[in-house]
Amino acid sequence: MRQELSVLLPSYNDECVELVSQLATECASINGLQFEIIVGDDGSTDTNVVNTNKQINNIPNCRFILNNKNIGRAAIRNRLAQQSKYNWLLFIDSDMSVISHDFIHKYLCAEGQVVYGGYKVIGDSKYYAGNLRFLYEKKAEPALTYEQRCQHPFADFHTSNFLIAKSIFSSMPLDCRFTQYGYEDVLYGRTLKENGIMINHIDNPLGFSRFEDNIHFVRKSEEGLRTLHTFRKELEGYSRLLSIVEKTNQYHLSPLIRFVYNRQKKNWYNNLCSTKPSLFLFKLYKLGYYLSLIP
Repeated sequence: MRQELSVLLPSYNDECVELVSQLATECASINGLQFEIIVGDDGSTDTNVVNTNKQINNIPNCRFILNNKNIGRAAIRNRLAQQSKYNWLLFIDSDMSVISHDFIHKYLCAEGQVVYGGYKVIGDSKYYAGNLRFLYEKKAEPALTYEQRCQHPFADFHTSNFLIAKSIFSSMPLDCRFTQYGYEDVLYGRTLKENGIMINHIDNPLGFSRFEDNIHFVRKSEEGLRTLHTFRKELEGYSRLLSIVEKTNQYHLSPLIRFVYNRQKKNWYNNLCSTKPSLFLFKLYKLGYYLSLIP
């Protein structure tokens, strides 16, 4: 069982005092555990959130680090690792929630140098019936179970909830070229595989219950697609969308899909931002948007 732990939370406009308090309470209850919890604010624009999160400094063994400039999802995690003092790093996204009483304990007992616990979508389907992000995550959830993740350990890896030896992360930090949203974790999974470092998948999810509105999710998805296009060569074989694009090219369907997208993108966008978004249209929109990025 591990006896020391640095819990690292990158944050951007997310109030996470309650999350930190929960984590600290469990850590403090484990006999002999040396721990710290560090929240790194990546240039949040909401001053109310920043001021609230400053309360984290009042929790024992916890601190809040404020960065005035947004440096990106990869760089903020690397900076948190540099600030840490213990040999095991547990990265947690600040918009997650603890849904089990032994979350930390499971990580301390898990085998392996890299351990991924997964996430579980929390929320009432009736309440979020018109939220595209919720519908998308619920649809994808069966493919992200512990059993399914074990079948594709390197492809189904995310930085939202994972433990890693500091020695490994220090020698192989996240790629800071990823300054925009998306795919830095996918590339990291490939990097681990290429270096012969196994990922141990365990059933230890955090709860995911904060869903942005449809307009912001569509914009975030577009940003992720631009990231995917920029790093398409490095991500080949690790993206389902890239596999679909390859097939459309093989069957010479890309020009047709691009044509339909250009004709229908406004109607599709309006649907996705409405109170009754279609996941099928979302797939078409993402494929068309990505193909539109190709000269």
